[in-house]
Amino acid sequence: MPSARPRILYVTDLAYPARGRRYCDEDIFLTSRLRTDFDLALCHPRDAAALMDAFDAVVIRNSGPVLEYQAAYDAFRARALARGTRVYNPLTGRADMAGKQYLLDLSAAGAPVIPTVDRPEDLHRLPEADEYVVKPRFGADSVGLRIVSADRVRDLADGDVLVQPRIDFAYEVSFYFVDHDFQYALYAPDTDRRWQLEPYEPTADDLEFARRFIDWNAVDHGIQRVDACRAPGGELLLVELEDLNPYLSLDALSEERRQAFVAAMTASLHRFLATPDR
Repeated sequence: MPSARPRILYVTDLAYPARGRRYCDEDIFLTSRLRTDFDLALCHPRDAAALMDAFDAVVIRNSGPVLEYQAAYDAFRARALARGTRVYNPLTGRADMAGKQYLLDLSAAGAPVIPTVDRPEDLHRLPEADEYVVKPRFGADSVGLRIVSADRVRDLADGDVLVQPRIDFAYEVSFYFVDHDFQYALYAPDTDRRWQLEPYEPTADDLEFARRFIDWNAVDHGIQRVDACRAPGGELLLVELEDLNPYLSLDALSEERRQAFVAAMTASLHRFLATPDR
């Protein structure tokens, strides 16, 4: 059972060199607020497996792309599952936490995602385009992403990468959820500045779109970010569903919305710790 004041191991890479963002600032802010309710210790993702047994739960935040420490992450995941460690987000996510296979599955099922294939014999399923986006199955933060011409894409579609048409979208927009509750949305009105974000007021249709993927993922506790683009036809298409360690861009919010997010995350963690052991 959790102690009267729960102990949280907060996993973050404070030195991760994110382009256009400072991950460390976000985690310094969040931990400074979460300490009101929890006893906290911060650690690098490479150290989580060795330290986690002394805590009531592990919170994975801005820990960077798993590709940078794959062996350590695999060891942590195996140990956490074997010991029944409470991990937030839970390790049952079906989206980016498990790689990019879900984009292939959702695309094949006709869901509103950017059309995605991985084999040369399936390229005919994609809309014709002058350029294509090729990215690793287990990539993150644009690591390994390439934009190639149509005459090169067949040679690269070897089953180990995902291939998508490069879409001339109007803007990208992200929807942020705690548990299944919508918190806020941000968008990048300038397509050349992905992380120059501004508040976005979603329509009812926008929220229905985002909730479709939150419901599909069935992660009961945790933070998820639904990234989408506004396609030329006006519809939203899923870019990715980040369910492991989504960057939250809290610095783009008003103070009131930042505090509301902290309150939602704090309440979610208390609910998570109070759930019966599985």
